[in-house]
Amino acid sequence: MKHTLNKLALIISGVLVSFAAQASGYHFGTQSVTAQGTANSAAADAADATTIFSNPAGLAKLERSEITGAVNLVAPNIKYRDAQATYRRGGSVGGETGGKITKDVTVAPHVYGAYKANGKVTLGLGLYVPFGSETEYSEKSVLRHHLNELGLTTVAVEPVVAYKVNEKHSVGVGAIAQYSSAKLRKYADWDASGAVSAMAGRNMSGLSDGHAEVKGHDWGFGYQLGWLWDVNDRTRVGVNYRSKVSHNLKGSAEWQADGPAVTSPNPRLGGQSAYDALIGTPAYGYVPHEKAGVKIVTPESLSVHGMYKATDKLKLFGDVTWTRHSRFNRAELVFENSKTIGRNADGSPRRSDRTIITPDWRNTYKVAVGGSYQISEPLQLRAGIAFDQSPVRGASSRLNTLPDGNRIWYSVGAKYKFRKNHEFDVAYSHIHINDTSFSAAASTGDNVDSKGTATAKFNNYANILGLQYSYKF
Repeated sequence: MKHTLNKLALIISGVLVSFAAQASGYHFGTQSVTAQGTANSAAADAADATTIFSNPAGLAKLERSEITGAVNLVAPNIKYRDAQATYRRGGSVGGETGGKITKDVTVAPHVYGAYKANGKVTLGLGLYVPFGSETEYSEKSVLRHHLNELGLTTVAVEPVVAYKVNEKHSVGVGAIAQYSSAKLRKYADWDASGAVSAMAGRNMSGLSDGHAEVKGHDWGFGYQLGWLWDVNDRTRVGVNYRSKVSHNLKGSAEWQADGPAVTSPNPRLGGQSAYDALIGTPAYGYVPHEKAGVKIVTPESLSVHGMYKATDKLKLFGDVTWTRHSRFNRAELVFENSKTIGRNADGSPRRSDRTIITPDWRNTYKVAVGGSYQISEPLQLRAGIAFDQSPVRGASSRLNTLPDGNRIWYSVGAKYKFRKNHEFDVAYSHIHINDTSFSAAASTGDNVDSKGTATAKFNNYANILGLQYSYKF
């Protein structure tokens, strides 16, 4: 039986795209080094052109035109242990039961520009990476029939217009064009229905693995709205809304046979392998190359933030963000070819062209507070802390490539002004992520899925170093 490789690949890619901007999951969740230094609590500050991401109305608060370039060095650490899995027909899956599934460092660049057209209108353009990460299990992992590798890169291009209504109010609107590319590797147990064992005349569980390399990509479009209100000389509040983004991810799956029961010549099949003679034929539907696609609606978010100038040197920040992650409660991957997934009671082939997952995620909140202190004319120090709620309800709805849990951000940063035109930012964040567990039920045999039961435990955390330069003109 073939697992829904493509479906999971494309589905998860869409999910991660949505998470990237919201900092859920194990991605870095920051697109501004200035904001990172306050644990992303300083959206109301509008300190530089990176305000395009957090609140586009902030462009109207900038005194001059500027260009800002930033880079985040993300060091995620996700390890699993005590993993166990079974085949769908029974028996334990052999292989590695623990290890690290993330790269040591991932690099994410961002570029923003702001142009003061006149005293009222400011134009902006942002080019940023909402998500860029990869998780990969060993090909010998006992969890290989669930998901073995997942990589996703998302690049967003956002032109923005901000308008200064008066001295107290400003508004901004942005159009988001989001390009996502995803890759996935997943193993399938082609003897999940007993077909290979029947051909060989003996039990072939554990000897009938195949895998697919899946790639998909898509453009999605959305919008962003922002508003800032200077209540008085010391207090500013704001609201920012990011819309949902619809993705119709399309890609291809390249299938390969791995296990000796499906790659070796079989006398009962005229010397052909089980894959060449049966599994990889149009009759069964698991052809070496096919198309697949999945539709995903990434969630919208609403942020409310504020800034209070406690003294001439001290600013305090706060932000509360709500994200509608419950949009990811069901997704279907549709294959180009219908596949034989078993037998009906009358002995006729049971077929399906899709895989369905129902993660049942919940809406989430992120709460962040922070502050900045102007040590001297050129030097400002920043710090912040944030609680970021996970959309995963529990072990049974957790994906093994996204072992997400509630997290706490601890951030510090500094801004240094050099002469009138140059600003340098540096920030460091340590993200504590709760230990999590994974518990998956076996597939039911009514769609394209061959996995058995599985459990694992995860230890997760991440470190982020941010560097940023702004030129004002």
